[in-house]
Amino acid sequence: MVAVGCHGSSHASSPGTPSELPPTAGSPPTTSVAPTPSPPIGPLHLVVIVLENHEYGSVIGSSEAPYLNGLARRSVLLTDYHAVSHPSLPNYLALLGGSTFGITSDCTSCDASGANVVDQLESKGIGWRAYMEGMPKPCFTGPDYGTYAKKHDPFLYFPDIREDPARCARVVPFGRFAPDLSAGDVPPFAWITPDLCHDAHDCPLSAADGWLRDWVPRIVTALAPEVAVVVVFDEGTTDEGCCGNAAGGHVLALIAGPAARSGVRITAPVDHYSMLRLIEDFWGLPHLRQAACPCTASIAGWRA
Repeated sequence: MVAVGCHGSSHASSPGTPSELPPTAGSPPTTSVAPTPSPPIGPLHLVVIVLENHEYGSVIGSSEAPYLNGLARRSVLLTDYHAVSHPSLPNYLALLGGSTFGITSDCTSCDASGANVVDQLESKGIGWRAYMEGMPKPCFTGPDYGTYAKKHDPFLYFPDIREDPARCARVVPFGRFAPDLSAGDVPPFAWITPDLCHDAHDCPLSAADGWLRDWVPRIVTALAPEVAVVVVFDEGTTDEGCCGNAAGGHVLALIAGPAARSGVRITAPVDHYSMLRLIEDFWGLPHLRQAACPCTASIAGWRA
């Protein structure tokens, strides 16, 4: 395991002040709400959807993303959220393991050895599953297949997931997701990586917007009232950063669903390590690596 330093930033240690938004787009916040600590809220449903390669300013206000902009207005919108690195893979690893593990490329034969969110969830008996659109079969370890790319599937970089048949069988094609929704079999923690078109990597932003329009309402309806849906972009197109760690661009992140508040903006500078901390705090798990750093701000005040 690569050692990870903790690089402080005085302005990033504050959790910030969430603000209520009126329903009209572009209107200024009207009510300030003081953040409160986030106690564990139990094994509800947390669904994380990761999209690709767009700066915040190319999504918010874009005519290519009407659904995503509407979702941002009526959800918790993180207005100063940052990716941690370039290219894609280090950001995915940061979200799952609290470090880039010294990886600076989209390598397909490298490993990120060490504890990860899966270890933490299983230690508490909390179920999980990762749904990968385009993946041909569960636990497929190839570098790519059609519109599936391993570099967007961080689970298979951790040897203690990939080499454990029971765990690896939980990394499945996205085709299983709809049946799981219908059967009430979506586990408390679900990760979704859309394929290279639907994540806006190889296709216009409108393709991702249409995919979200189809799936987010289905997820919310099936899992309500105890579900929060995180939509986050892995990296942007600039090196903008924050928090002493992040330099992968200013990207969109939001938290939707009935377990999240409605029409709130959180203006604190946060990053992928903050999102990992949110996942851990959701079930009262300890913080891994950079998520434990005092320089990593918590995402507070988002819960309904």
